[in-house]
Amino acid sequence: MINARLDTYHHTVKRALDKDGWTITHDPFLLRIGRKKLYADLGASCLVSAEKKHKKIVVEIKSFMGPSEMRELEQAVGQYVVYQQVIEKKTQDYTVYLAITSKTYDSIFTDELGLLLLKNQIIRLVVFDAEKEVITQWIPD
Repeated sequence: MINARLDTYHHTVKRALDKDGWTITHDPFLLRIGRKKLYADLGASCLVSAEKKHKKIVVEIKSFMGPSEMRELEQAVGQYVVYQQVIEKKTQDYTVYLAITSKTYDSIFTDELGLLLLKNQIIRLVVFDAEKEVITQWIPD
């Protein structure tokens, strides 16, 4: 049984992905490596009509509502890297994304540190509008 606490925006991101044409396939997404089990927030797929195949993603959702924005960024990037490494070892079928609000994107990822993480392709983002429950950006697109 999974006792993980859902992120504040868990259901918001699910609805936004659905509106964007994604089908939620896993909630949560189980990752196994050795005797360890990890749980990313969501798995989803979308039919890419030009390629006639499903694109699959794993999404980790972060609210960035704690007292230290930098501490939360460190934790989110660490978690993202761990999930990405496990997925690359197990299967090449999924791409990992960190889901964040537009407000978090504007606060962190338009500043020098956030731009560095994006430029060096350390992290992929799915940015959403929390009020409208829609995806506003995929980075990189």
